[in-house]
Amino acid sequence: MSMGSTSASTLPPDFLWGFATASYQIEGAVDEDGRGPSIWDTFCKIPGKIARGGTGEVACDSYHRTLEDIALLKRCGAKSYRFSVSWSRIIPLGGRNDPINEKGLQHYIKFIDDLLAAGITPLVTLYHWDLPDELDKRYGGLLNKDEFVADFAHYARVVFQAFGSRVKHWITFNEPWCISVLGYNVGQFAPGRTSDRTKSPVGESSRECWIVGHSILVAHGVTVKIYRDEFQAGDGGEIGITLNGDWAEPWDPENPVDVEACDRKIEFAISWFADPIYHGKYPDSMVKQLGDRLPSWAPEDIGLVHGSNDFYGMNHYCANYIKAKTGEPDPNDTAGNLEILLQNKNGEWIGPETQCPWLRPCAIGFRKLLKWLSERYNYPKIYVTENGTSLKGENDLPLEQLLQDEFRTQYFRDYIGAMADAYTLDGVNVRAYMAWSLMDNFEWAEGYETRFGVTYVDYENGQKRIPKQSAKTIREIFDQHIEKA
Repeated sequence: MSMGSTSASTLPPDFLWGFATASYQIEGAVDEDGRGPSIWDTFCKIPGKIARGGTGEVACDSYHRTLEDIALLKRCGAKSYRFSVSWSRIIPLGGRNDPINEKGLQHYIKFIDDLLAAGITPLVTLYHWDLPDELDKRYGGLLNKDEFVADFAHYARVVFQAFGSRVKHWITFNEPWCISVLGYNVGQFAPGRTSDRTKSPVGESSRECWIVGHSILVAHGVTVKIYRDEFQAGDGGEIGITLNGDWAEPWDPENPVDVEACDRKIEFAISWFADPIYHGKYPDSMVKQLGDRLPSWAPEDIGLVHGSNDFYGMNHYCANYIKAKTGEPDPNDTAGNLEILLQNKNGEWIGPETQCPWLRPCAIGFRKLLKWLSERYNYPKIYVTENGTSLKGENDLPLEQLLQDEFRTQYFRDYIGAMADAYTLDGVNVRAYMAWSLMDNFEWAEGYETRFGVTYVDYENGQKRIPKQSAKTIREIFDQHIEKA
């Protein structure tokens, strides 16, 4: 899989790097200062949904520790910090006619002011999966396009007005694939809807995920228009969406159907959202497989979505081997009628094992995907908004060993090096990188079993934070690659 790598590869002098987190994963304080419940608060209360019954009720207690988090960022040398805003902290019931919670707004305004005072650039995500629970109950949340889009647009406008020119980089949605597929097809994430009646009494896996994806795209398009029309000239910022996806290698490189299936896998994961934004339509492969289950575009909606990215937000972790399936696709299939595997035809693993069954590192895949996206979407400005790894058994290690996370440090060396190769050798316009994550946190359905942080969080002893080796090394890695101005 080699593309040739060189340690001499560089990144531009103004390259922005830092760390990423999400509100429900770190904040805690779920019912303090007027915050309303989100669908994740509700989902976590259902027995068996989260490993060991974990919830975000306390998490990393970041709501009370913003200064501590900023001190951590400074200690790591971070130039930027990507975090998300909790919609239900700002509008507890979520709707456009519901009361705004001033305490929630002021919390984030102060945090942003403190970040700026510390010389750290904020990247703000408006939606990282935590829909106000009331909107799910009121009209089905993202399943109701018109209501959801109107409420999200109102929420976004409230935040744009409140934060103003403090924020120069906005992300509308984090990982719409996860919201749609994991929330409304397999039922693993909130709100947990699926056709599998052993997991949920409600849901229609073959249709709902495509409706939700469509709602997200329209909400993104409407929100970008609001920002561009009402705020961009005065505030001087930019806005985009963050899409997730892994690299795909053929299970059998000699088999043309496996080779072809690799592109289809990326189309179903990424181009589902990126093609409407950059090309004004859904990918042909999806239209062919899904037919009328894929919503059709109203001209006014696609008019808003097409051209709605100032930058491409990229979340990326790993790679897979892809084997084409024969026969008709399962109605509930969301991958493109193919098998997603960790070993190829010769039994070779795509990468070493981690705590997450789905995540096996393959740094060359990062470079290849950066190139693939650049070629398909005419070399957009790319911000890597998440990249990182878990470690097999990290949670069970003695503290002294846990803090020596050489595996994670090496992951960052390899992946940042691959990104520099993409920039230097492939002409990819990558301008920012946020490592996931600043600290161990609530890892959704995996609860607190899985750690992704460069900082250890001691959940048993008052959420004490201790930087790991990777926290200390990441600055050195960037120092090696970023050109001196």
